[in-house]
Amino acid sequence: MSQAHSNEKDFSLSITAHKNDIDELGHVNNVVYVRWVQEVAAAHWDSLASSEIKQKYVWVVLRHEIDYLSAAFENDTVTATTWVGESNGARSERFVQITHGKTGKLIAKAKTTWCMLDGATMRPKRVDEEVVRLLRGQV
Repeated sequence: MSQAHSNEKDFSLSITAHKNDIDELGHVNNVVYVRWVQEVAAAHWDSLASSEIKQKYVWVVLRHEIDYLSAAFENDTVTATTWVGESNGARSERFVQITHGKTGKLIAKAKTTWCMLDGATMRPKRVDEEVVRLLRGQV
């Protein structure tokens, strides 16, 4: 899973692992990492898009690929950092790295394929240049 990117357009979100995030092995459950991947993506979009743009376009997940590299535990704070990769047709790829807040150690990394929908018809819509520039912070 290639994750080459430019750091200046990254978006980060600090997240704390809570008791209900912990599984029977005593660490953050794998499903929680997927939730965090979606949360940082949504927060990034919310930080970039106006209400008008958010009504015009809706994103849905087509695929998650995630590599679990290390464990996080209750009360650990992690940093989820995301950036946008390539867009093709209605699809857009997004990368996320989750690192331990204190040590900076990489805990998980993900690549998610999103599909952009027309907000009115809920049908797939080509990711146009306006959206690409917005996602890359070039607007």
